[in-house]
Amino acid sequence: MSEARRMLATMVALQESHNLQVASDWRTRGLKFQRAIWVECAELLDHFGWKWWKQQTPDLGQVKLELVDIWHFGLSQLMQEGQADDASLADLATMLVGQLAAAPRATSLNDSAEPFRASVESLALAALHTGSFSVDAFAALMNGINMSWRELFELYVGKNVLNRFRQDHGYQDGSYRKLWAGREDNAHLLEIVGDLDPTHTDYVTVLYAALLVRYNAS
Repeated sequence: MSEARRMLATMVALQESHNLQVASDWRTRGLKFQRAIWVECAELLDHFGWKWWKQQTPDLGQVKLELVDIWHFGLSQLMQEGQADDASLADLATMLVGQLAAAPRATSLNDSAEPFRASVESLALAALHTGSFSVDAFAALMNGINMSWRELFELYVGKNVLNRFRQDHGYQDGSYRKLWAGREDNAHLLEIVGDLDPTHTDYVTVLYAALLVRYNAS
């Protein structure tokens, strides 16, 4: 099994587990993943910056996390459509990695800023107009900030653990506190992930425990 396929298989398994935690009938419930995608696109643009009437500096850490959020929903849609089952994993991994290789990579953030925003809009338009997840536009976004497949995998695993943590601590009934010591949980996640080795066999357990320590201390 190629490394890309192994990573994709891991992400599919984690996404299946999370979706089942949220809704046991998620595959037949008709969940609107495309709606979540275009809303997340707007949040991504806010972190990247789009206002021409004021100075804005992209928060690349948050931009990458928003891309990971979009990937959660995009992957779910691919799974729901049967494009990420066991028989399709190799083809899907080849397609995704191929799209990353084919899309032009950014040479500088200033030069790629407007093409990046256009790719965000292409991804949102595909979700709005056709209800689909555009792998092409997603690959363009990753390349626009020089985000590798491995980095997507590492951040995806981290965010998946945070999503499970949220569900375990009252996200659905509204009792979860998203602000810890005055900062969003995403900001804490980025710090924790930066200090851990994602290849360690206990990575998921250690990450979850580190989130719990910060949450209880806030």
